[in-house]
Amino acid sequence: MHRFQQDITAIALPELFTWPFHYEPHPLSRLAAEEVQQYLATQHHMHAEIAGGKMFGVLVVRDREGGIGFLAAFSGNLCGTNHHDYFVPPIYDMLRPGEFFREGEAEISAINARVEALMQSAEYTAAREALHSAKERAEEELSTMKALHKQRKAERDRRRKEGESGKVLIAESQRDNADMQRLKHHHKARIAEAQHHYDTLSSEIDTLKQQRHERSAELQMEIFSHFRILNAHGEVKDLCTLFAPTPQRIPPAGAGECAAPKLLQYAYLHNLTPLCMAEFWMGASPRGEVRHNGAFYPACNSKCKPILMHMLEGLSVEPNPLVGIIPDEPRIVWEDRWIVAIDKPCGMLSVDGKSGVRSVATWATEHYGTEAMVVHRLDQSTSGLLLVAKDKATHKALQEQFIRRTIRKRYTALLEGVVEQKRGRIDLAMKLDYDNRPRQMVAEDGKRAITEYEVVEVRDGRTLISFYPITGRTHQLRLHAAHTEGLGMPIVGDNIYGRETHIESDNSHRLCLHASMVEFEHPITRETLHIESKAEF
Repeated sequence: MHRFQQDITAIALPELFTWPFHYEPHPLSRLAAEEVQQYLATQHHMHAEIAGGKMFGVLVVRDREGGIGFLAAFSGNLCGTNHHDYFVPPIYDMLRPGEFFREGEAEISAINARVEALMQSAEYTAAREALHSAKERAEEELSTMKALHKQRKAERDRRRKEGESGKVLIAESQRDNADMQRLKHHHKARIAEAQHHYDTLSSEIDTLKQQRHERSAELQMEIFSHFRILNAHGEVKDLCTLFAPTPQRIPPAGAGECAAPKLLQYAYLHNLTPLCMAEFWMGASPRGEVRHNGAFYPACNSKCKPILMHMLEGLSVEPNPLVGIIPDEPRIVWEDRWIVAIDKPCGMLSVDGKSGVRSVATWATEHYGTEAMVVHRLDQSTSGLLLVAKDKATHKALQEQFIRRTIRKRYTALLEGVVEQKRGRIDLAMKLDYDNRPRQMVAEDGKRAITEYEVVEVRDGRTLISFYPITGRTHQLRLHAAHTEGLGMPIVGDNIYGRETHIESDNSHRLCLHASMVEFEHPITRETLHIESKAEF
């Protein structure tokens, strides 16, 4: 445990432990993070790796004598090792896993060697080449015969026009067809014979590959079983047990190696009482993602949530701030017999979710009956115009306009920084960051996302901007604003892609993104409707 270098007597201790998936860092966590960063600044041999990007964590603890201090950890390994005196050790050292792992690796290596030997053998190579040759020769000879038959048909057509007997021409055509069928049959038999020989040799290779896959999976699960995870009650569960009830059932790669589980495990093993914690990023942002140097981040859901939910048992933990939020009611901006346009408040869901937070869908059902349906969606933290159809036919007609991209939308946002280019277009493909849901990331294999923008004004070092999304991907505007290949300036109050973590129920830190205009053709009256709502920031 590290003692704080600064006087902390004036800082009140937290009453409840941090809810790690959505939090505002406690002042003691911030102070601990600062001291870790000061330490890292002196470790010159670590600088190059940290510059490439690394997640760190701090856990403020109380010892048996009542002394307050903190623990520090990093995710994964650092400079080729899991052990550094300043940081807590790993729960299980993946770099030195033990004799069972070496034996398992030796088995897998032996299978690899056998697969490689079979694939490089003269018999396998000859069988592969014979199959390829048989297919090539069949294609060549059949193509040649088709060309010859085409010429012969043209000649028969000429002779038929000149009055030659049809019986003779028909007989020639039948002979050509018979020749073609015999050649096809001949090559089909040759290819089948070559294919059978090749498949016989390949089946042994495929069997070995399957054995390799199964042994690798077994070895991985055996490694996961050595991660013996504690909670505050002293109960122990391994990773296999913790992930068994989850949708993926199998622990993902890197599970148990993040900073937060390491910190809690060390505290429990050494009779230290956890008080609060935080994780922060150091260095460059990973390719495709948005991470800010020195910024705090929540624990990831895919790798850490099943682990931490177990480790938090026995602690008095802050309630999930996203559960039980009671947002303001929507304001009706425009309405007729078929459609209602509302101004959705920040913090309200568009459709029902797991958190139990009130949604526009629920509000619409209460006001207009069970046929009322939300036409499109806004993020929970995004405010602004949302269309609700009062019947299924209108809903379908409006959705078709969204699919055809004939509905025009404008969003107003306040960005952290000054955008120099007055207008432009952002075209960055994006996809879900599976390890950090609901975060999105820029990726070449993602879905294309296009946003046009125009600067409205610059005020106090921040930019008020209009966004015109051409596509409608999840978090499109937030990612396009924050990513370095976009504008490189997060939206003010963005607790996912911004530089700080804030609780969305705290209006002083709201996401400054507002759906301020929608324009569409009324599916019944065919008039063009242009509806606006002014942003309150």
